[in-house]
Amino acid sequence: MKNEIIRLLQQNARMSAAAIGEILGISAAAAEAEIAKLEKDGVIKGYSVILDDDKYDKSIVQATIQLKVTPQRDCGFDDIAKTIMMYEQVDSVSLMSSGAYDLSVEVRGNNLKDVALFVSERLATIEGILSTSTHFILKKYKEKGIFIDSDEVDERGLC
Repeated sequence: MKNEIIRLLQQNARMSAAAIGEILGISAAAAEAEIAKLEKDGVIKGYSVILDDDKYDKSIVQATIQLKVTPQRDCGFDDIAKTIMMYEQVDSVSLMSSGAYDLSVEVRGNNLKDVALFVSERLATIEGILSTSTHFILKKYKEKGIFIDSDEVDERGLC
């Protein structure tokens, strides 16, 4: 039941306990109790909104920054990741399993210069960071399983 409730909430975090209960064939109280337990146990860390940034605020710039990092003795990548996640510009930090980089950082800024300055003055100066590679996000098509629709018509007739 836990997995089904999580799946439903990932699809729609605003789904009521009554609706979840109806889908799963349990009472609203049982669904509500299971959700409360998942929250209390730290399985559910929070709820978020998925935005179409073009409709919300076209000036926001998003980027993925790949970091090559020297692991620290006794803590690996954790201390560097904790330092990075404290910056307000940072949306997420992930440890990667293999490849050319170790950490992937998702950031937001008001413009390209803000993100560039954040990388050069904040991230690149953290002890243990060997290199950075910044990739600006031009357009999102899908996020967390949700399609980001665009109503814009291509005037060139290509799409």
